[in-house]
Amino acid sequence: MALLNFKKRDTVENGPVNPTVEAFLQGYSIEVMPRTAAKVEDFRALLPADTRVYIAHIEGTPIEDMAATAKRLKDEGFDAMPHFPARIIKDKATLADWISRYQGEAEVKQGLILAGGVAEPHGDFSDSMQLLETGLFDQAGFTNLHVAGHPEPNLDIDPKGGRANTYAALDWKLEFSKRTDAQMALATQFCFEAQPVIDWVNELAERGMNLPVHIGIAGPAKLQTMIKFAIACGVGPSLKVLQKRAKDVTKLLLPHEPNEIITDLAAHKAANPDFQIEKVHFFPLGGIKTNATWAINNGGESTRPVNPA
Repeated sequence: MALLNFKKRDTVENGPVNPTVEAFLQGYSIEVMPRTAAKVEDFRALLPADTRVYIAHIEGTPIEDMAATAKRLKDEGFDAMPHFPARIIKDKATLADWISRYQGEAEVKQGLILAGGVAEPHGDFSDSMQLLETGLFDQAGFTNLHVAGHPEPNLDIDPKGGRANTYAALDWKLEFSKRTDAQMALATQFCFEAQPVIDWVNELAERGMNLPVHIGIAGPAKLQTMIKFAIACGVGPSLKVLQKRAKDVTKLLLPHEPNEIITDLAAHKAANPDFQIEKVHFFPLGGIKTNATWAINNGGESTRPVNPA
């Protein structure tokens, strides 16, 4: 396959590029798993060079597959950021081995540190704070450590409702950010409505939590697929946006695209430059190619893939 490169564009399929959306999408990141990455012939045909690509570590995925995916992304010119899910890491020695493998294979110096989606820990760790406290990321010279953020209340974290546990964890992570040389940021769960995100980010600022926010956005996918993932991931009140759309059965098989939430957040950021959202992070629920194409067609990086001259 002939490799594609990227060229400046000033219009998208539906007309001129929206400059606020274009600015908001600059430097976006995207997420893959080893099994989905294996289906992509060449990421250079889909993503601008240096795009940060998170590698999701799902329970049961061998570390060898994770490290090989990180190496492949690095070799193709991308910025690999693997997940470190606390509950599937047996002990400190296992964590040290993972870090060593990533650095040996792909010179990785960044990671998303999170609790993970399994109910019971596989070993010594149950939350991201315990991983950070090992000191291994600092010893390995990690330059970027991202931790999870939840714009909407999450019953897995706060079973009684509210945000008491969530904010206690964020307070700890903010204090940790002052003790590490790594740059820290909040990479969030996705939701489907801008206002809950705006309210949450403003609340963070009021509480003095000044970590940059990389806002999670669900990429285009069939409505049924989107609802399934949203329920599984504990998405909160903004799920009603999808449920309302689902009442029209003619729309169930049509893709749901993030145009509205992206446009609203971009406009808010443009009007409030100090707003803490720094980047957009895509969850490609409908496929990497579909998501990458949507980003290109909506001004992401102001680029489009073209055949070399």
